[in-house]
Amino acid sequence: MPEAGMVCRIAVAQCNLVVGDFEGNTRQIIAAARRAYEAGASLVLTPELSICGYAAEDLFLRPSFVAACNDAVRELAEALRPLTGLAVVVGHPFGRDHRSRSMAISSRFNAASVVRDGHIVARYAKRELPNYQVFDERRYFASSRDTCVFEVCGPGKTPIKVGLLICEDAWYEAPARAAREAGAQCLAVINASPFHGGKGVEREAMMRRRVFDCGLPLVYAHLVGGQDEMVFEGGSFVLNADGTLGGMSPCFVEDDLLIDVEHTATHLWLTAPIAQQRSADADLWDALVLGVRDYVEKNGFPSVLLGLSGGIDSALVLTIAVDALGPQRVHAMMMPSPYTADISLTDARQLAQTLGVRYDELSIVPALDAFLATLAPPFAGTDPDTTEENLQARIRGTLLMALSNKFGSLVLTTGNKSELATGYCTLYGDMAGGFAVIKDLYKTVVYRLAQWRNENDPYGRGVCPIPDRILQRAPSAELRPDQTDQDSLPPYDVLDAILLRYVENDESIEDIVRAGFDRAVVTKVVGLLRANEYKRKQSAIGIRVTHRSFGKDWRYPITQRYRA
Repeated sequence: MPEAGMVCRIAVAQCNLVVGDFEGNTRQIIAAARRAYEAGASLVLTPELSICGYAAEDLFLRPSFVAACNDAVRELAEALRPLTGLAVVVGHPFGRDHRSRSMAISSRFNAASVVRDGHIVARYAKRELPNYQVFDERRYFASSRDTCVFEVCGPGKTPIKVGLLICEDAWYEAPARAAREAGAQCLAVINASPFHGGKGVEREAMMRRRVFDCGLPLVYAHLVGGQDEMVFEGGSFVLNADGTLGGMSPCFVEDDLLIDVEHTATHLWLTAPIAQQRSADADLWDALVLGVRDYVEKNGFPSVLLGLSGGIDSALVLTIAVDALGPQRVHAMMMPSPYTADISLTDARQLAQTLGVRYDELSIVPALDAFLATLAPPFAGTDPDTTEENLQARIRGTLLMALSNKFGSLVLTTGNKSELATGYCTLYGDMAGGFAVIKDLYKTVVYRLAQWRNENDPYGRGVCPIPDRILQRAPSAELRPDQTDQDSLPPYDVLDAILLRYVENDESIEDIVRAGFDRAVVTKVVGLLRANEYKRKQSAIGIRVTHRSFGKDWRYPITQRYRA
């Protein structure tokens, strides 16, 4: 048995990476490795697929992309040569497809290499490939039966054996047990696990089961950042073999977590700083802010633009945008119609002034009059209906997109999940834009999160940005006189409860009725959901914060006759 005392230090580089940015990603990894080396670390863990970013999707199918990843790994190893004795785990795709005229046999793996002293000293390929929710890994990778155990050692210390796993591997017993049987004294799990509400608690509980099962401490190295509709929250952590939390990085920021590894009389003991835990709403807010910031920054938009209505949805989106980018990069447009209430104008002005953004008012009345005059002949003999209402939304969408084209600003749409589910939104109108910030928030969550933000100021932009009247007024699209959302929809607490059961939990109409909901209301809601699939297929991508978002998680046909 080795003598008690510290044997080495492990560093987790919780990085925010960009898909396909080999130079930038490599630069980040090198910088993190140098910081870890100076802090006395013997091992650095980077996130899953850190060389190329996660998830690269069909870029994985391009041989040139995989070849570029392999080149980047070799270049990284050489760049790290001066950091004598430091082992760095870097994730990357490895291998290729063997193609014939009739089929492609994949030998491409989701892999990780251990580089040290200028060489690749070990390599591991992921065993368990997730193929649910947003994951599509069986489309791109083959499953392996690898086991990888390698040694790390502090100067003059007894080496320890580390078993390497990649993300999903740690959700199953066999990979960890195989590592233990191969001599591992500690598990190192590199990850890219997308955020949704409650996922962090679920993830930590599963990793605790893993350490109980195999009797080994575990280091969980996680990705942070936004990638299209997904957000990765970081929160890398350490569990000791008895299940106690040995350390944790803060969520939604880059971080270097330094972990001291000690020998006790019988086992390894890992300790590191533990970040302060925050509420679920604080995490949700941070996820939305990070999702906006990274989508804007990584795609090179100079600013964002949105239509401000005086209602709760656009108020929340504006506040998120300001927290993400600062007021100087946010432009709010109020576009009143004949049905816009004076209090909507007053509240919109107050909100914009409080947040310090550029604010303009552009009446749509002249454009609406022109459209109605043009359409008068073909509309002759018909009564006004939703057509005239939708015209107003589409005029606004056209104006926002014109400003986007002229100045390069990204248009943020302001629709929520309840509206998108039921079609209470206008295709090519309020749905027009490039990024849907709150498309995965039900309306009841919109109100709750707005109230939370009024009570908290996580980014130093000021408390209570959203006027109380916006929170208290009955929601309305203001497309006809005295209109409210409940003219067309059930109360939002009822609507959202039904949608949660049907969309998130896959309950049937009969299941929901048995739970105490009115059959006519449930049937109406499910009918609206089904009838508006064509709209959702054409909606902007937006930030995923539930386990069943309208995006990669929801893949229903438009043309179908299933009614249960």
